Amino acid sequence: MRITYFSTAGGSMVARAFAGVAAVVLLGLGAGGCSAHSGDDRIPVRAMVITMFDPEAKPWVERQQWTHEVRVAGVRTPVRCNDSGLCLMVTDMGKVNAGLSTEAVLASPKLNLDKAYFITAGVAGTPPAAGTLGFGAWARWVVDVDLGHHVLVQDDPSIPNGYLPHAKPSTQVYELNGALVDAVYRNTKDVALAESQEATVARAAYPGLTEMKPYVAQCDTATGDNFYSGAQSSAQAAYIVELHTGGKGKYCTTQMEDNATAAALARAGKLDRYVNLRTASNFDQPPPGRTVAQAMADVESGGFSPGFPLAIENAYRLGLAAADYLTKHPDLN
Repeated sequence: MRITYFSTAGGSMVARAFAGVAAVVLLGLGAGGCSAHSGDDRIPVRAMVITMFDPEAKPWVERQQWTHEVRVAGVRTPVRCNDSGLCLMVTDMGKVNAGLSTEAVLASPKLNLDKAYFITAGVAGTPPAAGTLGFGAWARWVVDVDLGHHVLVQDDPSIPNGYLPHAKPSTQVYELNGALVDAVYRNTKDVALAESQEATVARAAYPGLTEMKPYVAQCDTATGDNFYSGAQSSAQAAYIVELHTGGKGKYCTTQMEDNATAAALARAGKLDRYVNLRTASNFDQPPPGRTVAQAMADVESGGFSPGFPLAIENAYRLGLAAADYLTKHPDLN
């Protein structure tokens, strides 16, 4: 949707008169030209679930009963809503898509988002030292690991982890509403999570993970359009998260959208009603004995990690539990 704003400051008397008449008409007329209170026909949203691509949205689309489909200009798929106030959107992948899609939905005149919570429910990578396939993490900190100065070690080995932050931070880091994150974690941590034999075998390639099963945690997420893989890249991401959070953040998931989503919500004054869930579909580095090139070849060939089905399912289970809780508690903050 495109909105054009007109300024009448310093303009002609005709322009100012037109603006005044237009304001009266807009206030007095609703849909069909009948007198109505502005926004009466908007769909009330209690929980907006944000997914990033179609596989993440699939269980929501198939298992929930949707009574409304709202087309939003600039967003590929319709926003689906039910009569309980649960809605679902798909941003498409990457920061640009996530930011533009979220802003477009926030501006829709068909949705009443005044009392809405926003829940990112998507898949991610995880370092083997901080998570496991199928586990879910509610983030307190959302950190962009792209923004900054990235320096190759051969160019200057004195720069810690090859990274220097910008002098003037902008959208690099968002701290979410801690009380809201805590409440959602408490009410989802005991949700039964999916598991598979294939994921168990994949974990066993990493030291110490043979017996680890999916669980729910509070730890933090790194956003980057760069799909990295490797122990050094993982260490750099952990360093950047720690740097931008003053040592408070703990890197445990990596994804491609969430700083853009948070930025759009922050500009709309809705960041304090946002929670961020990521479930691990893959590790952010190959297991011992396998190279990064081999791991990335698997990604480029379209092969999915054995953790992918688990992550999709567990993002749905945890996201739905969070949405159910939040729709029943509209005034947590």
